[in-house]
Amino acid sequence: MRFTKDHEWVDLQGDVAAIGVTAYGAERLGDIVSVDLPAVGQALKAGDALAAVQGVNVASSLPAPVDGEVTDANAALFDTPEQIEQDPENTAWLVKLKVADPAQVEALMDRPAYEAFLDSL
Repeated sequence: MRFTKDHEWVDLQGDVAAIGVTAYGAERLGDIVSVDLPAVGQALKAGDALAAVQGVNVASSLPAPVDGEVTDANAALFDTPEQIEQDPENTAWLVKLKVADPAQVEALMDRPAYEAFLDSL
């Protein structure tokens, strides 16, 4: 699993990566009330809008951490967005992307580097 400074995680399995919000990111959002996800088949470049997550007190637009094509969106989050708070780094993935360049994933932070980043905040 790799991590971004935007508090997203990326779990690459083969050429498909599940992407979600880290536990720290979910905590910062507070009570999550809605999620907007891209359509299956949508091509994304790193930095493009990946998802919008609305908390009670804050809205956050999450950027795509890598280039790829959306192969799946976690539709369960539309009805129960609070899953992001309850299990952010497992069942509450946002989207799955067919990754265009696996080297982009490898360039992200590993868990020790992400934890060091959190300590610096």
